[in-house]
Amino acid sequence: MKHVESAGIRSICTACAALALTLFPAFGAAQQLTLGVPGIPPVFAGTIAYVAEKEGMFKKHGVNVTVRAFETGAAASRAVASGEIAVSLSPSPLIISQVANTDVPLVGIWGMEHPDWLIGSTDPNATCQSLKGAPVGVDSVGGARSIALRTMLAACKMKIEEVQQVALSSNVGAAMVAGQLTFGVLHIDDIPVIETEGKKKLKVVVWQKDSRPVDHYLFLVAHREQLAKNRDAYVRIVAALIDAERFIRNTANHAKVAQHAAPTGRSGKIAEQALKEYIAMEFWPKDHDGLSRKNIELVGKIMVKVGNIKGGKKPAPYERIVDTSIWKDAIKLAKQ
Repeated sequence: MKHVESAGIRSICTACAALALTLFPAFGAAQQLTLGVPGIPPVFAGTIAYVAEKEGMFKKHGVNVTVRAFETGAAASRAVASGEIAVSLSPSPLIISQVANTDVPLVGIWGMEHPDWLIGSTDPNATCQSLKGAPVGVDSVGGARSIALRTMLAACKMKIEEVQQVALSSNVGAAMVAGQLTFGVLHIDDIPVIETEGKKKLKVVVWQKDSRPVDHYLFLVAHREQLAKNRDAYVRIVAALIDAERFIRNTANHAKVAQHAAPTGRSGKIAEQALKEYIAMEFWPKDHDGLSRKNIELVGKIMVKVGNIKGGKKPAPYERIVDTSIWKDAIKLAKQ
C-alpha cells in the first residue's frame, strides 16, 4: 500500500514539476521573440541587433530573438503596439508624439541619443534656399526621416510644407545616386556610398547635430502590457544589446561587425569607416541606458513646437515614456 501511495505521490510531484517548468521557464530557457529594425534595407543603427543575433548574445542571455526588417521604424512600432512582435527600434520623436496624441501603449526601455541625420545634396552649390519647393527624399511621410526633415528645416527658417517629401524607405541614397533626386535626408553612412557610386562629392546642407546638439534618435520600444507580463525576457534582450555595444566598440572586432552589418547594405571598408564615426559620436549608448531625461523632455518640447504633438496636448511625463528599470537589471546580467 505504501509503495502504491509513494508511486502516486511521485507521479503527482512529477506532473507538478512539469507544469511549473511550463509556467515558469528555467533560467536560460529560450523564448521566441522578434526585434524589428527600421528600413528595407535596414539602417545602420540596426547593426547592433544583428551583432547580438549573429554573435549569440541573445541566446547567451536566454532569449531566442529573430531580427526582422520593417519598411520604417513607424511600421515596426505599429507591429509592437499590435502584439505582432516584441520590440522595435523606432524613432523616439515619433513615439513621444504618439504617446502624447493617442496614448499608444508603448514604452522605451533602451535608447540611442545621438541622431546622425543630415540633409544632403548632389548639387555642390546647394544652400538652404535651394530646398524651397524641391523634392526631398524621406522614408515615409511622418516617418523618422520626415520628422528629422521638419526639425532641420527650422534651421533654414523653412516649414516642411515648403518642400516636397518623396517616400523611399531607406533607399534615399540610391535615388540620389541614380539622379532621381537632388536632396535627401541621410545618415552618415550614406555619404561614402553616394560619393563612391555617384562619383561626386556630397554637399551637406544641414547637420541635425549642429541645429540641435541635445536630441534623441531611437527607442527600443515594448508594449506596456507585454512588458509587465514578461519583464524578464525584455531585461535579457537589453543585456544582449549591452554586450553587442561592447563588442562593436572593440576595434579588434570591426571586420566581424562589418560582416554582420551586411543586411544594411554596408559591409567591408565602408562599414568599418562608418563604425569609427559612429563610435566616436557614441551612436550606441556606452554603458548607460540612452534614456536621458534632458534629451527626451527636450524632444517633447520640440515636437509641440513643430506641430507633431497636436491639439494643445502636452508631452507625456518622462516616467510614462520610458522605463529605466529594465536597463538597471540588464546591466547586472551583462556583468555576470
